[in-house]
Amino acid sequence: MPEDDKGHDASVLVELGWDSYFSAEFGKLDRPDLVPARVVNQARDSYRVHGADGDVAAMSSGRILHDSAMGGLCPAVGDWVAVRPAGAGGTAVMEAVLPRKSTFSRKVPGSRTEEQVVAANIDLAFIVSGLDGGRNLNLRRIERYLTLTWASGASPVVVLNKADLAADIPSHIEDIRRAAGEVPVLATSATEGLGLDVLKEHLVRGTTGAFLGPSGVGKSSIINALLGEQRLKVGEVRRRSFRGRHTTSHRELFLLPGSGAVIDTPGIREIQLWADEDALSGAFPDIERLADGCRFSDCTHESEPGCAVRNAVEAGKLDAERLGSYLKLKKEVRYLELHQEGRARLEHKAKWKQISKWAKSFHRLRG
Repeated sequence: MPEDDKGHDASVLVELGWDSYFSAEFGKLDRPDLVPARVVNQARDSYRVHGADGDVAAMSSGRILHDSAMGGLCPAVGDWVAVRPAGAGGTAVMEAVLPRKSTFSRKVPGSRTEEQVVAANIDLAFIVSGLDGGRNLNLRRIERYLTLTWASGASPVVVLNKADLAADIPSHIEDIRRAAGEVPVLATSATEGLGLDVLKEHLVRGTTGAFLGPSGVGKSSIINALLGEQRLKVGEVRRRSFRGRHTTSHRELFLLPGSGAVIDTPGIREIQLWADEDALSGAFPDIERLADGCRFSDCTHESEPGCAVRNAVEAGKLDAERLGSYLKLKKEVRYLELHQEGRARLEHKAKWKQISKWAKSFHRLRG
């Protein structure tokens, strides 16, 4: 098999998504005792990584634990890591997390202003909704996922699964396109095998896609169908609410036969934003274009005279609910930014307070 300049099995690494970017970052470590691997499974504090030598259990080094506590990278599924190889039947040690190309994150549930990484180094975010009725098809939720995807650095693809249960698929696709713009919208049925060939065309060798969405929309069923075997547990959807049970309890990366890699993620009940205003521009390009025609450059599109956005709503050219979603998300982004700034100030103050204590202790010891 071909090898890279470090002697690693390049064919396996490339299938996992290894490229010149990660090779260069790994080379900067200048650690011949370490080898590259990708985090393929994370369940609380336990990990599995896959590299040239296959799939092995792994743990974080003390340095990674210290750095992550100080705001550094904590390994997540999809990360490329530099590991000290395990002995026979042993556990590999992750010594460094390579810089990421993309990060799909959300704010942790609750009041804390902290980031939760859902998947790292993904090229595609497959935003999955169900066409089986109930609450599984929600335009406002899709807009929220699109905002997070544009913030992540990945490209979004909207997937409408369970197409075998829908009567008017073109109408549903048209509704989504009004919210998703130029983003690809695919109709699939994991149980019937419909639309999976088109979906798989996006997953060429070396690319990674993450399947995102609430429980019950069929993320695990789609991955099983792409893998050609029942690797993931699939739950039933409750008839009355059409809500799925949480069958995926952790994140896991799988290699597809002859193509790219996919990440299965748990259903997300609460998808809070971890994004900035640039991400809103990607998710709402129609509103951003209309805003160029507002009388005031800082128009909030709420009460100012000469607002081109509100005029478009009144003329029936823009859906009022879409504008409401945009304004809601914009307020969330600003709230997040304010709290991030406040947290950064507190962390900076705490850091220098600790440094001052260390300095005083040092001077006392010398004196």
